[in-house]
Amino acid sequence: MRRQIPNFLTLLNLFSGSIAIVMAFQGDFKGVVIWIAIAALFDFLDGLAARLLKAYSSLGKELDSLADVVSFGVAPASAVFILIRDWSLIPGYLEFLQPWLPYMAFLIPVFSAYRLAKFNIDERQTNSFIGLPTPANALFWISYCYGIHQSAAKNEHFFYLTAAFIIVMSLLMISEIPMFSLKIKKATFKGNEKQILLLLLVVFLIVLQGVIGISWGIAAYILLSIVCNKKKTNR
Repeated sequence: MRRQIPNFLTLLNLFSGSIAIVMAFQGDFKGVVIWIAIAALFDFLDGLAARLLKAYSSLGKELDSLADVVSFGVAPASAVFILIRDWSLIPGYLEFLQPWLPYMAFLIPVFSAYRLAKFNIDERQTNSFIGLPTPANALFWISYCYGIHQSAAKNEHFFYLTAAFIIVMSLLMISEIPMFSLKIKKATFKGNEKQILLLLLVVFLIVLQGVIGISWGIAAYILLSIVCNKKKTNR
């Protein structure tokens, strides 16, 4: 029974992600933020429980990837689909493609699934990541959708911005760019400098700009990872 606790938490991640999808198709971007945040919490707790209980299993690994595809792939993509379909001002010369353009959002779960499969067989990613983690990508998208959906209906530039982000963020997930782990493993500042600095920055951005500050925080995470990697390679 003890060994099933991490799997139960993983299934709660999946359950929360499924509710987030329903919230997205109801146009409730705030609900999407809440339920994907809850899914991310369960995603963190299942790994923590597995480490504390030493309850690693092949079943748990597979369940974790399946849950993450739903919660951090399909759920944020559903929010982006609704953002483009119902809230974005499509440029006039693209109006004939309007029924089809929202479906570009589902590139997000396609690349998320590829990234997760790659992660499962990549032995380099035990303590850090190669490419943008799917939860970080999901948090970027839900805060982005929540933050701009009112403005997107008034300015067609947000459509271009959204399309560009879909491509860039998707490619970042399967890129070979090293990115540091967001998990704090010791209760000390030393060894966790990047994680603590990023956490403080995200809190500051949320206080300053609200939920959309999370998107800026994820952008900062990507840039900080690139800068830290360049410093390592230059040594």
